[in-house]
Amino acid sequence: MFTFDAADAELTTSTGYVALCQVAVELAREGAEHVRRRRPEVFGTVADRFQTAGTAPTTVQAKSSPTDPVTVVDTETERLIRDRLARRRPQDSILGEEGGGTAGDANRVRWVIDPIDGTVNFLYGIPAFAVSVAAQIDGRSVAGAVVDVAREVMYCAAAGHGAAVIGADGTVTPLRCNDVSELSMALVATGFGYGSSRRARQGRLVGELLPQVRDIRRIGSAALDLCMVGAGLVDAHFEHGLSPWDWAAGGLIAQEAGARVWLPSPDSVSAAGAVVVACAPGVAAELADVFERLGAFEPIPE
Repeated sequence: MFTFDAADAELTTSTGYVALCQVAVELAREGAEHVRRRRPEVFGTVADRFQTAGTAPTTVQAKSSPTDPVTVVDTETERLIRDRLARRRPQDSILGEEGGGTAGDANRVRWVIDPIDGTVNFLYGIPAFAVSVAAQIDGRSVAGAVVDVAREVMYCAAAGHGAAVIGADGTVTPLRCNDVSELSMALVATGFGYGSSRRARQGRLVGELLPQVRDIRRIGSAALDLCMVGAGLVDAHFEHGLSPWDWAAGGLIAQEAGARVWLPSPDSVSAAGAVVVACAPGVAAELADVFERLGAFEPIPE
């Protein structure tokens, strides 16, 4: 599916998107290997993770709020991916969760990096965190890769070429959303912000949605949630206040697997509170109607 050798192909073509996808896959895989290796080195065993985090203030720091952590492994992993890109594609721009970046220029590739999506899970030892790498051109994701680090599973997509999952044994399987046709039978994933006011509104929204769907899941990694829509592990995902690095790769993967996807501006900021939605096509219209009634398409700013 993603076999391509001509490194100098025109990147604004469909074939060029496959070349970018290969780069994303390689970078995400190397980043995931670093995260997997470093976690026990930094935090020790699951049994002593709290003591380690509590006695090593330079290892875990707060970002937007005391409940929004960043670890030394986040910053290490982003630096590793940035270094690889600087050597391999020095002409490209980069936007990363920890290191920031610039807006993407038309016809110029911008790489969007989330070194660990699901840092709270990573910190606690919950096996649901990911490395996400996407390539955008003129603000649109054209290639992306997301690694489920604990499961050693790679999700990837190139615009116009579909999406696939690569298992730990190297097996490549095309992705396709579930063939679900009733919202009442849909399993919906979501996530919550770090600010108390946004969480309160998100909680009320979930309470109104829950009676109308099969059930709701909170995995703790938006990138994985979006890939899970494409893989048929859930039927929909929605969340307010995501940043581009949360959805740049996963949103493309869901879309290429057949999902209906609603995304904010490529340079949106979390504080604005725009919503990201990905949904299996058979229930997309019904979910959209419910979201309109509930006001779920409206932003929930901090």
